[in-house]
Amino acid sequence: MDEKIPGPAYLVRTPRLALRCWEPSDAPLLKAAIDASVEHLLPWMPWAHAEPEDLQTKIDRLRRFRGMFDMGTDFVYGIFDPDQTRVLGGSGLHTRVGAGAREIGYWIHQEEVGRGYASEAAAALTKVAFEIDRVDRVEIHCDPRNGRSAAIPARLGFAHEGVLRERMRDHEGILRDSMVWTLLAGEYPNSPAAAAEVAAFDVIGRRIL
Repeated sequence: MDEKIPGPAYLVRTPRLALRCWEPSDAPLLKAAIDASVEHLLPWMPWAHAEPEDLQTKIDRLRRFRGMFDMGTDFVYGIFDPDQTRVLGGSGLHTRVGAGAREIGYWIHQEEVGRGYASEAAAALTKVAFEIDRVDRVEIHCDPRNGRSAAIPARLGFAHEGVLRERMRDHEGILRDSMVWTLLAGEYPNSPAAAAEVAAFDVIGRRIL
């Protein structure tokens, strides 16, 4: 890594994916991906119950995501195919877990589930968090009923901290349990995530990882 080029990473490439900061112009691609995946997302993503949204709402949302990214307040990524012509899902390095930490979230297009894309994206963003953002810890939270989602942090070397009972509200306001997984900076070098093949670039395309 070139210490003279700071983050954040606006574009992250892996062997099969391009993860990058959303642009408002991505709204049609995002809408198509979510519209095709609503039934798959409904059990796990409270925001899916507001779908389908109209295109202008998507544009406005992506403008906010880009603004937060530029201001360094939150980092929401789209998951694209290598040519960035199709949205395969979404992820993020969220700052809501406090200073010196990031929380990774993810969702995958219904037609792409089971291909390992969520694991590949989560491994890449874990590497970005530790090697570019220099955080102390990375967390992944998920519904305990979502075994497919919980398998990802386990696969990447995260420790299962526990289950927070009735901690998150669903779309109906009902409190649900939340499973918490954590990887610490001292544990990261020996984790599977550290071996991920990743190239990361800043806002003008300079390579920083």
